Amino acid sequence: MNFYVRKFLDFATTLFLVTLVTFLTFQLLPGNPALAILGPEADQAQIEAMELQLGLDQPLPVRYFNWLKGAFCGDLGISYKYNQKVSSLIATALKTTAALSLIALLFTVALGSFFGIVFALNRKKKLWQGLSVLSQIWVSMPSFCTALILILIFTVGLKLLPSVGFNGFESLILPSLAIAMGSSSILARYIKNSMENELTQDYVRTARSKGLNERQVIVRHVLRNALIPSITTLGLITADIFGGSIIIENVFSLPGIGKLITSSISSRDFPLLQGLTLYLAAMTLICNFAVDILYSVIDPRTRTRPRAKKAAATLQD
Repeated sequence: MNFYVRKFLDFATTLFLVTLVTFLTFQLLPGNPALAILGPEADQAQIEAMELQLGLDQPLPVRYFNWLKGAFCGDLGISYKYNQKVSSLIATALKTTAALSLIALLFTVALGSFFGIVFALNRKKKLWQGLSVLSQIWVSMPSFCTALILILIFTVGLKLLPSVGFNGFESLILPSLAIAMGSSSILARYIKNSMENELTQDYVRTARSKGLNERQVIVRHVLRNALIPSITTLGLITADIFGGSIIIENVFSLPGIGKLITSSISSRDFPLLQGLTLYLAAMTLICNFAVDILYSVIDPRTRTRPRAKKAAATLQD
């Protein structure tokens, strides 16, 4: 089977299973959705009428396929708290989260790639060794601590950037940096380790013996091979960033996915929480699917390895 077809079928199957688990999980939670909407003072007749309106009188499989059909058409139900369509609420919050995520991802790739390469090429110099160790602090430091440090420096001290609310591009710089500080340190570590491993390979010595200068060896050979293992890590980081940083968005009071998740949990808004869970799972699957495709483009050998292994096993038999 074609590599891309197989990957797409895996993606579609996993997404279907995610929708099934998501729906069943929220159906098993205690409480009556009709009572949650109407309030504790509602009488039995009102509750029964609301259950009929919500389709709760139908069998569970029918409710699932109706919800699944609506989800694929962009209808995820009505929020209990906001009395609006869940899809509209997510779409509104996604504008802020998408802008924040794109900026944070750019910072992550730029900082992670730069420092990962520099740390690997200067691994024997004490200054860069110390900075490499210092960068690991950001990996273990909680993102809200990083956010508070940035606020103290750029808002309280220098008074350059805002720290509360969303008022355009400037409002996203500090939160995106707070996200990128930790994620770029992770990416830099993977790139550094991969490059150090590649620099010890025989093909590097061969390239140097052929007369290639150090820059040509690094750019043409080492860097490309070193970046391949880091793509998987970048995919996981991207999924985490686009999922919405709950803590960061609440620290900076940004009206994004993260703040919407907090609001839906505190108000027990199950339709909204169910839609957000599906969104987070779908973003993770999409990012992983994109990584697999990108991996196969950069390293075409990954598209033929399963077939080659199968052929080798056949020959052994």
